Amino acid sequence: MDLEKLLNLVHERGASDLHLVSEHPPVLRIDGDIHPLSTKTLTKDEVQSMLDSMMSPYQKDEFSNKMDIDFAIHTENNMRFRVNAFQTLHGPAAALRFINAEVPTIESLKLPNIVTELCNLHKGLILVTGATGSGKSTTLAAIVNYINTHYPKHIITIEDPIEYIHYSNKSLVNQRELLTHSQSFSNALKASLREDPDVILVGELRDLETIRLALTAAETGHLVLATLHTSSACKSIDRIIDVFPEGDKTMARTMLASSLNAVITQVLAKRLDGKGRIALHEILLTNSAIRNLIRENKIQQIQSAMQTSSKSGMSTMQDAVERYVVQNIISKKEAAAILNECPHDIKQQSQ
Repeated sequence: MDLEKLLNLVHERGASDLHLVSEHPPVLRIDGDIHPLSTKTLTKDEVQSMLDSMMSPYQKDEFSNKMDIDFAIHTENNMRFRVNAFQTLHGPAAALRFINAEVPTIESLKLPNIVTELCNLHKGLILVTGATGSGKSTTLAAIVNYINTHYPKHIITIEDPIEYIHYSNKSLVNQRELLTHSQSFSNALKASLREDPDVILVGELRDLETIRLALTAAETGHLVLATLHTSSACKSIDRIIDVFPEGDKTMARTMLASSLNAVITQVLAKRLDGKGRIALHEILLTNSAIRNLIRENKIQQIQSAMQTSSKSGMSTMQDAVERYVVQNIISKKEAAAILNECPHDIKQQSQ
């Protein structure tokens, strides 16, 4: 089976992902749903051959030793994919996420207006959170694109792997990839502080050392952009604090309270008109009241504070869902499904 034809199908059918699995036909994900292709089953050898054609000798060795690996590929017809290759019960497999060659803009993604204002900040921490596949990397790419277009700054990105490729415009942009350009997020982040950065993008806050360094960078005058796999602003704050040892939690709350600018949580919903999916956003902006709640470990009260601060640009997921239902952008059924997946604390507040 021809890999190039399969990759072209992703673009032609508007799919977000292609799955190659041993002993199974290729599968596309379109608008959030899985669609097996009506073609023959892939053998182990066919999948391995496809993977070999995508990987460098170093990546082949890594995959052989560790049995899973992340990397990115760029096709001859200018398509880019983020790839995770892994071993399964039936043999090798891979998930390929399609990445548009054109870097998105805040306008093209229809992000809330407050996101543009956040791009004008010069220091602090901005978190973009959500489930896997909710578009976090795309939102971050749009933020970097805006800064690159409007400000003469030095932007360093640390990614696993590099997804959108940014070319220096008004800003100088340096992109680094895990295992290719650095051994870990924490190593690259530590080094970035000696590389005269203005903006640092951290692909994911995975561990204590990376989180500690990100907070330090945000406190010491850098704008830090990062992602977390969390489903609300409150859960994001909890996740960061929980990583620290018990004796360091008070210090962590103080650091986070002083450095956090915003948490943008997003979820993708199917459009009522059938034209793909649209992102819904929960927006937390830090003010003196929010900072005090973080410092005093009253995270459960943040949701109520957000509900009463909509004029400042804050929005709960409940607000976003209701707004899109009223505008006939998403169905009531889709809205109910989104809210049912919200954390318990959000659902309680929305009742």
